[in-house]
Amino acid sequence: MSRLGNLGARLYRGEVGYDFIGKRKIWYGVSILITITAIIGLAVGGLNMGIEFKGGAVFTTDVKAKISTSQAHEAAVAASGHEAIVQELGNGGLRIQITEVDTAKADAIKTQLSKDLGVPAAKINADLVGPSWGEQIANKAWTGLGIFMVLVVVYLAIAFEWRMAIAALVALIHDITITVGVYALVGFEVTPGTVIGLLTILGYSLYDTVVVFDSLKEGQKGITKQTRFTYSEIANRSINSTLVRSINTTVVALLPVAGLLFIGGGVLGAGMLNDISLSLFVGLAAGAYSSIFIATPLVADLKEREPQMKALKKRILAKRAAAAARGESPDDERDDQPQDAFPEDAETAGAVVGQRRQPRGHGRTPGKR
Repeated sequence: MSRLGNLGARLYRGEVGYDFIGKRKIWYGVSILITITAIIGLAVGGLNMGIEFKGGAVFTTDVKAKISTSQAHEAAVAASGHEAIVQELGNGGLRIQITEVDTAKADAIKTQLSKDLGVPAAKINADLVGPSWGEQIANKAWTGLGIFMVLVVVYLAIAFEWRMAIAALVALIHDITITVGVYALVGFEVTPGTVIGLLTILGYSLYDTVVVFDSLKEGQKGITKQTRFTYSEIANRSINSTLVRSINTTVVALLPVAGLLFIGGGVLGAGMLNDISLSLFVGLAAGAYSSIFIATPLVADLKEREPQMKALKKRILAKRAAAAARGESPDDERDDQPQDAFPEDAETAGAVVGQRRQPRGHGRTPGKR
């Protein structure tokens, strides 16, 4: 068995673990800091909306220009009076985007570009894009996002409980905010491809979160009938038992997206790939982070506020204090929980973080007399 697979098995059995829940205030602080940075970037720099949203003209030619892209940029700005984006095509031609250009002005710009680029006007193709089309795309995206959020909350509230639904919603908003903030900070152009990528990452983020929630749902069965594990400890075990799975799925998803972003967009110069690949890359990473460090710890916080969970924690701490005073381990005492409270075959019972469990057949297994 590989080292990673062996680690995953030990995490699943509760032999090793990291205290994610116990250090949740640190993760909350990190997320708040990242979110504030993203909001500041959005407020100061704003989003670089593409021509599809602002409207304008796109001039393309398949004939190699006699000037460089930097010179073409200066010529486009001088001819239009607006900021321009110039990209070199694979055949040596140029693609020039100029925002806020109407039909009458586009003809004059085309004529001037023909002179500056040293390309016949007949070889330059001009496409006009109206801002109303981009506005329709944006409105439909916001509508779809709102419907998606509502359905997610309703489904999770039915399949799990309302606390998990709220935590998942907070995690999704967290992921969207970070992704949009990164676009504002780096200045990448926002296009319909960006919107598609942004909506796509929500599914990935929700997938990781639901995997942990499902493990937590199984682990908390019969929790009030035992005095060995608090809710936070069971939640922590749920994260650890699915940790390697979450890492594997995220890495596998990030690899092709990284290829698009760093190789396709960076090395090969296919800038249009950045529109969707950056949103996917940042969103996938943020989704994996939020499912581990935000969603489940938030559920534990909400759940520990219940009177039953407060009473359970008080009983457990009192039991451990009494055992420590006698110089005994709390696990050496007989537990009052039913045998099927933490099914041994599910291996989803919570465990005290860092506590080493004995192999089966030796010592006690959670939930067994």
